[in-house]
Amino acid sequence: MRLFDTHAHINDERFDNDRDQMIQDCFDQGVEYIMCPAVDRQTAESAIALAEQYDRVYAAVGVHPHESKDATEEDYEWFKHMASHTKVKAIGEIGLDYYYDFSDRDMQAESFKRQLAIAREVDLPIIIHDRDAHGAIRDMLLEHGKGNYGVFHCFSTSLEMAKEFIKMGYYISFAGPVVFPKSTNLKEVAKHIPLDRLLIETDSPYLTPPPFRGRRNDPSKTQFVAQEIAQLRGMDVEELAAIALENGKRCFGIE
Repeated sequence: MRLFDTHAHINDERFDNDRDQMIQDCFDQGVEYIMCPAVDRQTAESAIALAEQYDRVYAAVGVHPHESKDATEEDYEWFKHMASHTKVKAIGEIGLDYYYDFSDRDMQAESFKRQLAIAREVDLPIIIHDRDAHGAIRDMLLEHGKGNYGVFHCFSTSLEMAKEFIKMGYYISFAGPVVFPKSTNLKEVAKHIPLDRLLIETDSPYLTPPPFRGRRNDPSKTQFVAQEIAQLRGMDVEELAAIALENGKRCFGIE
């Protein structure tokens, strides 16, 4: 199986003791590419460093909604500057998080709008974090996101909303929750969205799918996301994984 984990925080401190071995193990298990997103400038720097170290690792730069309260003007200028780096393939992860509200909602919105503009200016896709903010994100994209494109990572809302976002030019990415037995609505989305708009991911080290719940997640577990969606759609898993891999390459402009 050839896999593209389109969202894995392999720069997270939970990998500090065995990162190189973990990455090599993932490659040995069929992971072809890994996209490492940022949540702030520090993680953007470490994501780029990993992308420079590994041919098949790519980076995104940006400010997560949680961290938007701490972002500076200098940070945004740095993200814009680093967008020209050959291994930087997206602006992200960016968006809104109304579940935790670690940053004020107005501040989150300003940061999101600012980064939508940066992504348009540098012509890169965006990686969207959306937690309990589906309608607000749709409205932001309609008002401030003309010309933006990219992916909704770890998709978590309805099939109807997925269809709206696909019409806007976005890919829909599924992580470990699609494997959870109780995720019936999410399984319906995965079963019915157009195949050419489907991506898979782990969101490592979080959201580990069964049968590994409770342990640290890593990009090799993308295979369980692929298996679940292939089963839902009555497809061969290798075919599903290959389609998702090509979609990821197209989304992020990887030759």
